[in-house]
Amino acid sequence: MLTKLTTERLSLHELTPGDAEFILELLNTKGWLQFIGDRNIHSKEDALNYINKINGTPNYRYWTVRLTGTLEPIGIISFIKRDYLEHFDIGFAFLPQHNGHGYAYEAAKKILSVVGSKPEHAVIVATTLPHNSSSIKLLQKLGFKFEREMEAGKERLLVYSNAVEA
Repeated sequence: MLTKLTTERLSLHELTPGDAEFILELLNTKGWLQFIGDRNIHSKEDALNYINKINGTPNYRYWTVRLTGTLEPIGIISFIKRDYLEHFDIGFAFLPQHNGHGYAYEAAKKILSVVGSKPEHAVIVATTLPHNSSSIKLLQKLGFKFEREMEAGKERLLVYSNAVEA
């Protein structure tokens, strides 16, 4: 689908096994554990298995977000068709030291501009925990509107959508 995308400050590459050390770090940050959940990734081998599972799952797309100048990985953008949602779901997670610089907005906006131009993705959703105020603020800045609350597993999620369906 999309292997590499660029913005003024960022380079977005499809997730590869070469990202294992970065994934190990990201999935063990306080923000990931608090807002996304523990994926039990505690070694580089665990991270490689996680990446291979993602890349082997139809309708799962992850991009590693890197700074253009250094190619340092700073975050991920995901685009997933979840069983419990009617439309594809966009997600984002960044290392804490790279929060607050507009990188998540810039990367998510780029992904949305590309995937959102396809008729099958005219509607894209995003879910977040009710207490994740940073994600809610970012979704609103991206033009998403609150749609509904739902239960997924044992969690209460807020669902946002980039389009209001008739």
